[in-house]
Amino acid sequence: MELVVRFFLLIGGFLYYQKKSPQWSLCINSVTVYSNHFLFCPIKFLKMNAIIAVCHFCELHGPRIVFCTQPFHPQEPRTVDDDDALSDVSSGHMHCRSKTAHRGSFSSTDSAAVTSMKTDLCEGCYSVKTGFVSHDDEGPISYVSSQHPHHPKVFSMVRQACLRSLSCEVCPGREGPIFFGDKQQGNVLSYTFYIQDNQARGFKRWYSIIIVMMDKVYLLNSWSFLVPNLQLVIKQLQTKAEKVYTEEQARCPQKGYRDSIYPANFRFQRGGNKPARSLKELTDEKHIFKMLHMYFVWILKACVNRTTETSLEAPPTEDAILDTERLEETEEGFIKLYMRKSSPDLENAEMESSEPNPNIPMFHNLQHLMQVLGYLNFHTVAHHTIIGNQLIVKGAQKQLVKSMLDVLKGLLPKGCCKTISYSDKYEDSWRCNFLGLPLEIALPYHILGSEQFLLMEIICPNDKRDDLNMYEFKISSQITLPDKAPKVLTQMELALRNTNLNYEVIEQCLICLKEEWMNKVKVLFKFTKAGGCRSDEDTKKLLQVVGAKDEDKQLLKFWMTGLSVQYRNHILSTSMTHNMAAS
Repeated sequence: MELVVRFFLLIGGFLYYQKKSPQWSLCINSVTVYSNHFLFCPIKFLKMNAIIAVCHFCELHGPRIVFCTQPFHPQEPRTVDDDDALSDVSSGHMHCRSKTAHRGSFSSTDSAAVTSMKTDLCEGCYSVKTGFVSHDDEGPISYVSSQHPHHPKVFSMVRQACLRSLSCEVCPGREGPIFFGDKQQGNVLSYTFYIQDNQARGFKRWYSIIIVMMDKVYLLNSWSFLVPNLQLVIKQLQTKAEKVYTEEQARCPQKGYRDSIYPANFRFQRGGNKPARSLKELTDEKHIFKMLHMYFVWILKACVNRTTETSLEAPPTEDAILDTERLEETEEGFIKLYMRKSSPDLENAEMESSEPNPNIPMFHNLQHLMQVLGYLNFHTVAHHTIIGNQLIVKGAQKQLVKSMLDVLKGLLPKGCCKTISYSDKYEDSWRCNFLGLPLEIALPYHILGSEQFLLMEIICPNDKRDDLNMYEFKISSQITLPDKAPKVLTQMELALRNTNLNYEVIEQCLICLKEEWMNKVKVLFKFTKAGGCRSDEDTKKLLQVVGAKDEDKQLLKFWMTGLSVQYRNHILSTSMTHNMAAS
């Protein structure tokens, strides 16, 4: 009966990697111990991208693989013939169908090599009878550790790397990292080191830790991460072995005995003809291979997580560029801020963030706001918003006022939104186009007759305060809006009134509409800034080309203020260069 024992590892403290002082962060969910025949194919369909192995130079058998760890990714089933399996391994991927089919798809030479390596072992070449596996549910990836790779082609690659790492491919001084490899046998990062042994010739045994990967560029780019962390593993092994060596030397000095070795028995003499000792005995650590498994799993996982790949399906939007401008990390780890300058008074006026009160209702999205206000009131508010008039929302409940302003910002590009969620005094429109105020704050008299704004007052009911339908919304403005709204507002309202679509789809539709009209704004900006003085007739012709009409002019002019600094500087510098060349 096959015995499977699962135990969870509790790691105390969170250790992390730093460039100057690298440390460990063990991200192991669990480790499973299982028998060798179960280890042969723990997941039905597998893929290999890297493998870490500990190698040892045995005095009897030469360079040998002692312990290895590799990740496996579950894959969809597919039929793999001999040619496919060979090409998959050479490209860095491995698949196995079942135990029987897996064995039969490779030559007898490869199988014989694996078998001989497993049977021809001394104590120094041996590591574990059982294997270890850690499951990463986030991947999902399973990290498997065993004595040898069980796939014959992978074993051949690792075996070749092992031979070279402990023979010809060594760095000056014998100890240290070195890179070698090719497209056929894989690329290898090898770190050679020694461990003290009181019973070995020269009191040292040579080991190496190798990382085999098909991707040469990725392996070299990971050098600065892998080498310091391999040094940590090696340092721990050497420290444990040195402690054992010192204790043995104190109990029974061997130097005089070693000096009596003759040429006839030099080759096989190892401390009184005792067999070569295993890494477990050299370090006096019963769970040394469990520790190596944890270290190697972390290295494989962290090396992947340190690099993220961003797939760009299209040029970045204006909102994405603005986000990048506002936050950019320097090489030293600092954050550059590109936010527009604001006064301390403006910053202090912002409402402090707090946990939402579940008893106070909130607006969730634009569709919800349209349902509560009604179509006509929503149309009026949205029209004022997209053409740049200041929207002032007065209410006794900060949370409700803020939620309305946050929802309405979805009608505008990010660069056009200047918000003060809740202030104790009126702020001018050039400072903010979204302003929240308490009900008792009165607007200045000079503002009431001159400023272009829309005032909305939220009157809270005496009872049923958790029901938005019981609230009263008073809208007032000194401005008479044009009869015809901008085209983009009509398109947005059409999407919001479509009950067959969920809001996730509607939200993407609004993003597309905003980006479409921001492209028209870019054309108009370049037309006005790069070409010098333009006549009204030229501007009218351009609007016809981009599909805009007279009712869209005010919107285009306001949205022009939301262009990114990057785009503005690019257009202005291009315009200056063109004008200088023309003159």
